[in-house]
This record gives sequence, C-alpha cells and structure tokens, in this order.
Amino acid sequence: MKVRVVGDSCIAIIFGEDISEETNRKVHALADYLLNYNPEWLLDVVPSYSALYVYFDPLMIDYREVIDIIGKIKINEVERKEKRIIKIPIAYGGEFGPDIEFVAKYNGLSVDDVIEIHSKPLYRVYFLGFLPGFAYLGGMDERIATPRLEKPRLKVPAGSVGIAGKQTGWYAIESPGGWRIIGRTPLRTFNPEKIPPSIVSPGDYVKFVPIDENEFWEIYREEWGND
Repeated sequence: MKVRVVGDSCIAIIFGEDISEETNRKVHALADYLLNYNPEWLLDVVPSYSALYVYFDPLMIDYREVIDIIGKIKINEVERKEKRIIKIPIAYGGEFGPDIEFVAKYNGLSVDDVIEIHSKPLYRVYFLGFLPGFAYLGGMDERIATPRLEKPRLKVPAGSVGIAGKQTGWYAIESPGGWRIIGRTPLRTFNPEKIPPSIVSPGDYVKFVPIDENEFWEIYREEWGND
C-alpha cells in the first residue's frame, strides 16, 4: 500500500497498479470502514480501480495524521461480508446494440457467441465514474474484448451497455461516448431524485439477463413512463 498526497485536503491510498478483484476489494474495504467510522475530519471517499481517494478537512487534521490513522487499519479484518447481486435485463443487438456485429466479427465469433459470453459472468462493480451512474464492471471475458470507436458518438442512449478494450459497463444517462454498444437495459439505472441515485454501488455484483424486444419495451414503460 502506497500513499500519495494529492492536495491540501486529499490523499490517495494506492493498493496496486493492476485491475483485479483482489485489489479492488481492498479499496472498498477501506472505503466502507472509513464511512462507517465516519470521523469528523472525513469529507468524502472516492474509490477507483486500485486506489481510494480520501478527502479530509485540513482545518481539523493534518495529512500526516490521516496517513497515520489509515496506516493502522488492518484491511483484511474490515472487508465487506455481504455480496449484493443485481440482475440487469439487457436487449442485445439490433437498435439496442448497433456494434454487436462488429464485436463478433472482430473476435471471430457469432453474435450469439457474444451474447452468451457477455451475459455469463458475474461482474463486479469496480467503481462509478466518468458520468453519473456510469458503472465500470470487472470480470469480462477477454474473448470479446474490442477497441473503442475511432470516432465517438455524439449521443448514446441511457442504459446502453458497451465494451471498451477488456472493460464493459453502461451509460446511465444519455451522453456522448466511444464504447462499442452491444445492448441496452430498459432499467433506469440512475435517478437523481432517489437516494442512492444509482441502482448499483461499488463492490456490488451484476448479472446480465438477456431479454427480447417486447420485454425491453414493457420494462421500459414501467421505468420511464412516456419519456
């Protein structure tokens, strides 16, 4: 574990340079511990793949004191015990996944192979970022790894599920984006009027469940009304 001072009110606790579940579990174990401990000086914690950014009130505590406190925490003893699994329905291909044929061709597979491979794993939510509710998921099979678009789209619909390199995740809100879109979930995965606003949290697990077009629109109307 390494520590890097990011500014006068933030330090980064770095657990490794790799993207792995083991490293990410340590990140979230420390985040959970600090949030539960909730010291007065703590302003926020922001997890990434392999590091935790700890924001503190510099008028209450010095960064060296924060480092000393965190250094005494035994990570293995505070790991999260529960395992929350969220099922995400997804319609693959067609208008919902305009890049799925490219992903299949790029990897020498059929579209059905891509759907089977992508929907099989139990994905870990490594962290949320880039956009509100954008979920970065770990555990994708490398047989469907595909590079990003050379020219990003100006508009990607909310709920679109994409692939970028060895990563997969979804766009929780409509936005520009360069990931290869292979499907779309009808669920409203981010709603700022709810607490918490995101349907998943870092450390959760996700299971994609393939659905057809009729099921997509049925769930979509329940979630989004006439939007």
